[in-house]
Amino acid sequence: MISVAMFLACLYPVFLWIGLGLTGGLTANPPEYLIRSSGEWALVALYLVLLATPLSRYGRVALLLTHRRMLGLFAYFYLVLHLLGWALWEQGFVLTAMWHDVLTRWFITVGVVAFVLLTPLAFTSTNGWMRRLGRRWKRLHYAIYPAIGLSIWHFWLVRAGKNDFFEVWVYVALVLLLCVPRLIRSRRLNQGVRPERGIK
Repeated sequence: MISVAMFLACLYPVFLWIGLGLTGGLTANPPEYLIRSSGEWALVALYLVLLATPLSRYGRVALLLTHRRMLGLFAYFYLVLHLLGWALWEQGFVLTAMWHDVLTRWFITVGVVAFVLLTPLAFTSTNGWMRRLGRRWKRLHYAIYPAIGLSIWHFWLVRAGKNDFFEVWVYVALVLLLCVPRLIRSRRLNQGVRPERGIK
């Protein structure tokens, strides 16, 4: 029952877009709104994936941790919608125009690289792939960190055109809040392991 509720909660943006579409609330430029909104919801879902572990470890709340795979897949789902929206509404699915955009517009380049990094994570999120890859699976999924960094950079470059960075700084602060303690903890663990190896 909880999984169903989480699944429906992850679909909230879709329900929101449908509701806004039916009531004429998709702003004066619906394609632009949907492209932007899908990208932002992908970023929110990625943030929740990062939040899952510390929330479970320090807050004793395991809800996000037990549904981390679902959150990751929904992050990729909204990222795909974001990419398709750009390809359809801005480029008309013309491959040459899309490729030109990727090569000449820096914020598009950064966004596409983030998408490429997240693609193998989405397709190897099953238990079967975890067994096949073994220890390599965890190393592969560390790619979420550069991917979310590139996603925020992409968001920054998009907002630079409007000189509006408030939301970007919020995402930067939230990600640093989650990633810096992990780096410190990882460094301490490494420092604790090295002396034992030296003794042996």
